[in-house]
Amino acid sequence: MNPVDRSQSLLRPVIVERLIDEDDPARAIWELTGCLDLGAFYEPIQAVEGVAGRNATDPRLLVSLWLLAYSQGVGSAREVERRLAYHPAYQWLSGMQVINHHSLSDFRVRHSQALEDLFTQLLGVLSQAGLLTLKRVMHDGTRVKAWAAADTFRRESSLEAHLQAARELVRDLSQETTGDDWSRRERAARERAARERQQRLERARGELEKVRQGRSGKDREQARVSETDPESRVMKQGNGGYAPSYNVQISTDAQAGIVVAVGVSQSASDAGELLPALDRIREKTGQVPEQLVTDAGFTNSDNVVEVTRQGVELIGSEAKAEHQADEQYRKRGVSDAFRAEHFEYQAETNTYRCPAGRQLQPIQPRRTVAKTTTEYRARAKDCRSCPFRSECCPKSRRGRTVIRVEPAPELVEFRQRMQTERARQIYKERGGIAEFPNAWIKEKLGLRQFHLRGLVKAQAEALWACLTYNVQQWIRCCWRIERNRTATT
Repeated sequence: MNPVDRSQSLLRPVIVERLIDEDDPARAIWELTGCLDLGAFYEPIQAVEGVAGRNATDPRLLVSLWLLAYSQGVGSAREVERRLAYHPAYQWLSGMQVINHHSLSDFRVRHSQALEDLFTQLLGVLSQAGLLTLKRVMHDGTRVKAWAAADTFRRESSLEAHLQAARELVRDLSQETTGDDWSRRERAARERAARERQQRLERARGELEKVRQGRSGKDREQARVSETDPESRVMKQGNGGYAPSYNVQISTDAQAGIVVAVGVSQSASDAGELLPALDRIREKTGQVPEQLVTDAGFTNSDNVVEVTRQGVELIGSEAKAEHQADEQYRKRGVSDAFRAEHFEYQAETNTYRCPAGRQLQPIQPRRTVAKTTTEYRARAKDCRSCPFRSECCPKSRRGRTVIRVEPAPELVEFRQRMQTERARQIYKERGGIAEFPNAWIKEKLGLRQFHLRGLVKAQAEALWACLTYNVQQWIRCCWRIERNRTATT
């Protein structure tokens, strides 16, 4: 029996072209990047051929490496560097080059506009292939954890103390001058780390003021931000817990499940994200979709009206407020017989008549984009002498009030549309299409947590992930089919 000898060293020839199979995704990625215009990535390069200095790494290679890495769930620049030393697909792409992780990391975040342009170009390729029509776009949001722990959130007093300590450390390190070369290099690294921490704390102080906006009293005093990623916000996760996160908004064309736009925000609510998403779709494709499908988190009345006025048919589930009304009636001590629906509206006098026969007069209406809201109030003396006061308005001193809401025509049209079988059937398809890219990006690409800190860098990483997702759909729907067709002819 031959023993296993792992102490030996082998010297073997490597034929780079044969490192991977002909149908390996790395070949598809390299072929695709060769067909796209990467000029925006090349413009910042200052190295000149024939002049002293190190040659720049080809941006096409760096783009291809990151697309391959994200497709395999790798978001660490250090891990990409390691794979360049042993993984056949990475070695084939790089031609056996080894690229420093600093170069890989810097490239990922320094070309945000070029990356946006690349995303748009790929949409054009997918549109020509018939995978993109914009007849129906599904929109959804998902929370992705930030690169920060929950215990890094601090109030103002703690931030100021830590910031002062960071400043003193930077000052002390900058004043040290003794030591050999090694200790000086170590001190320089420590000083750089201390300066970066000081900068993060200064950004955290600025973000704290943003968090405080709109708050008062104890809520304002209790406001906190993260020391490590000040721009992240605490958001509810799918498992019911809370964590520092960013809100990733993804718009997906229903034809073949292609992502047409992606955005990242600090808002824990989706209510204000629909109109920016529509603007991104227009920016990326040059037009708005014929139909936009989304869930109740986005379909507040203002969004319904604004989207409709842009010529887009909106399909969605409007948020229900019945349970909120029930809670309000309970708190005010109103019995079921004296709920607002039992008050009779008299159009000729623009008044309401209560079940006891008393009139409620209108107060100055409030108008918004989506509706006109008018409050109607009974006279206080009428309510004080009413035998039904204990059931109607036991806690009111100014008399019973009723709110009348007159929705805009667009809102009425939307509600009528959502009563039709056609709209309900379309809405049933939303989950399988809109939520699929979210699940793919988290499960297949591994982006459950950002690897980068800050809103701008999180946006860049989300764009890389969605670009990778679209490339994978191009490989599946175009590249492999064309290869099989060529192989059989």
